[in-house]
Order: sequence, then C-alpha cells, then structure tokens
Amino acid sequence: MPLHMTKIAFGAKSWKDLAGWYKNRSEIALTTKYRPTRHEEMVGGSLYWILNHSLVARSEILSFTETPDGRWNINLKPELVRVHQKRKRAHQGWRYLTDDNAPADLADGEDVGDVLPGKMAAKLERLGLI
Repeated sequence: MPLHMTKIAFGAKSWKDLAGWYKNRSEIALTTKYRPTRHEEMVGGSLYWILNHSLVARSEILSFTETPDGRWNINLKPELVRVHQKRKRAHQGWRYLTDDNAPADLADGEDVGDVLPGKMAAKLERLGLI
C-alpha cells in the first residue's frame, strides 16, 4: 500500500479555483524545500488537497525530483480526482495519510457539488446529516 500526503490548496477559494490549476496542463509539480522522509513509499500514492478544511480531491504522485537550486519537486499526474469530502484541519506544509484514513473516490457520474465550509460540515456531521 502506498503512502499518501495532504496539502492545503493555498490560494484556492473554491473547487473551481482548484480545478483551474489543472486545466490544460500536461504536468504538475509542487516545489518544496525538503523532500519527505518517506518519499519512496509515496510514489504511486496520492496527494490529497485540503479546501475549506476538507479533503476534496487527489492527484497521483509520480515522482520526486531535485531542482537545480536544491529544492524538491513533487511531480503529480495532471488529473484531479474528486473524493468523498472528509473533514481535515488546516496545517502548514504537508502531512502523511494512510489508505485507512484516505477518503474514497467519487464514482463515475456521482457529484457532490461545491465543497462545504469545514465548520458547516462539522455541524451537519454532528447532526447526522452527512
């Protein structure tokens, strides 16, 4: 089982913003100062995006490559896969995520609409509505 990671979609205000990052792109690379310690376990896993305090989508991690200035690129498959929304607190940088804690992909034709704000999703979850 590959290991996954989570990252905040910093700058994205909506699902439309996040999806726009992938539009008409043949490759996606996120740059980070440090390579994850467990990077070898993550190739074939996914980067899960956090938007409005919820995991909402993922992209497969293809590789990690060093840049000329000593930073690291996290190379992603240029495909954004929507997942069942799962609450996740915001954090700096990235965090590891296991298969057991990762949300399932949405089925073909399944749509959840736009992402609920985290506080609203938490209240609805406590009420047993989601």
